Amino acid sequence: MGIALPDLPDAPAEDFGVWPENWPAIEMFLRAQTQWRTTMSGVIGLDYAGVQWLFRLYGVEDQRTLLEDLQTMEVAAMQAINKQGG
Repeated sequence: MGIALPDLPDAPAEDFGVWPENWPAIEMFLRAQTQWRTTMSGVIGLDYAGVQWLFRLYGVEDQRTLLEDLQTMEVAAMQAINKQGG
């Protein structure tokens, strides 16, 4: 995709905590990592048809809440990814 990955430090990254209520969004965000839509200008967002398929596959009951959480992460990720390319 033309995205330059930063050099990883030799030392392990600093640990961080995740609140239990945020784990479903993190897990789904990682599952959807191959569902990005792109253009020549960069990443434009997740493919929601692919996300919906993942919701069905994993039996997500509260799809609206999880989608809203994913969208929050999506915006932050798009800003970081597209900043690298510019």
